[in-house]
Amino acid sequence: MDIYFSCSLTGGRQDQPAVAAMVAHLQSLGHRVLTEHLASEALARHDSALSPEAVFQRDTQWLRDCDAVIAEVSTPSHGVGFEIAYALDRGIPVLCLARDGVPVSKMLTGIRQAHFEFQIYGRPTEAEASMEAFLAR
Repeated sequence: MDIYFSCSLTGGRQDQPAVAAMVAHLQSLGHRVLTEHLASEALARHDSALSPEAVFQRDTQWLRDCDAVIAEVSTPSHGVGFEIAYALDRGIPVLCLARDGVPVSKMLTGIRQAHFEFQIYGRPTEAEASMEAFLAR
């Protein structure tokens, strides 16, 4: 499956180790993660030469091309919210994952739309299990 993995960038990179583990797990299962660069510690170098317009065009194309979106939403992000809405508007399945104990916007936790799931995780293995179950459906 082609997966669009979404996470906060400008809002903070404190979740980067968890994101890296999640992306690596998806790849170990044979999935292609279109946004695998988000897991990199060197992300700033990856996209620094791109204009905002180029990032928007690239990322919305990836969203249109993906089979599912998985978003780590522990850190608030305008971009992640936009990507989730963009995907849901197109009928693309979305899984949102948040660390246990982190407050998450009611705009996400209140979604009752088909093809949308919201899961809390404490340990990385719980996030991995949620991703596997989501992708199996």
